[in-house]
Amino acid sequence: MGDIAESGLELVVARYREDIAWTRNVLKGVRVSVYDKGGGHGLPDGIEAIPLANVGREAHTYLWHLTRRYDSLAPVTVFCQGHPFDHAHDLHRVLRAIASGVKCVQEFLWLGFIIDTDDRRGRRLFVPWGGNPGGRELPLDEVHEALLGEPCPERVRFYPGGQFAVTAGCARSRPREFFERALEMAAADDLRAHCFERLWDRVFGVRGVDDAVMGGRDTVYLKPIRRLMREGMPCRGSVF
Repeated sequence: MGDIAESGLELVVARYREDIAWTRNVLKGVRVSVYDKGGGHGLPDGIEAIPLANVGREAHTYLWHLTRRYDSLAPVTVFCQGHPFDHAHDLHRVLRAIASGVKCVQEFLWLGFIIDTDDRRGRRLFVPWGGNPGGRELPLDEVHEALLGEPCPERVRFYPGGQFAVTAGCARSRPREFFERALEMAAADDLRAHCFERLWDRVFGVRGVDDAVMGGRDTVYLKPIRRLMREGMPCRGSVF
C-alpha cells in the first residue's frame, strides 16, 4: 500500500492468538498499536505488542487504551479485533479512506457490513449463539443502566464484531473516570464484554445506527451477499 504521512489516524488491535501479519500492510502514516492477550504466542517477528492480562475480551483492551491514552488519543482511532476481516472485510480500504480524508469520521463510525438487533437480555442473538453453549443471557440492561444512568431500550442496534472509529473529541466528551468504570465492568466477566459489543456508540454518547436505515427489519446487510440474494433477502449497497 502507498504512504500517507502523519495521517492523524491510529489503529488499535486487540489480539489474542490471531495471526496479525496483516498489520504490516497497513499504510505508512497510520500508527498501529497492538495489545496482546495471548502471552506473545505466535506473534509475528518484527511486530511489537503491549501485553495485557487475558480478561474482558476486546472491550477490556479498547477501554485500557482509552484510559491510558486519554490525554494523547489520536485525532481518530480505529479499534479492531486481531482478525477483523470476518466483520469488516474492507478494513484496509476504510483505513485508507479515513487517512486520506475521503471518509470523514465526524464523531463515531461503526465498521462492518451487517447491522443487527438484540434485546436487552441478549435473547435474540446471544442466547442462541453457537459460542454461548450454556444459553446464558446478557446483562445488557444492567450494564446500560449502571454505566449510562438510564434504562436500556428494548431493542439495541449495532454492528457485530465491536469494531469502530472514534474521534478524540468524541471520546473525551466522557471523563476519564467514565472509561475507568467501564474498564472495571469489562474485566469482571466475558458477559459484560459482550454487552459492550452492542453498546459502543452509546458508550461515546452517540447513536451510531439510524433506525430509518433498518426499514423495519432487525438485520440489514450493507453489501451484496450471494447466498442471501439467492434466498431473496434484501442487501443494500456499500456504506461508502
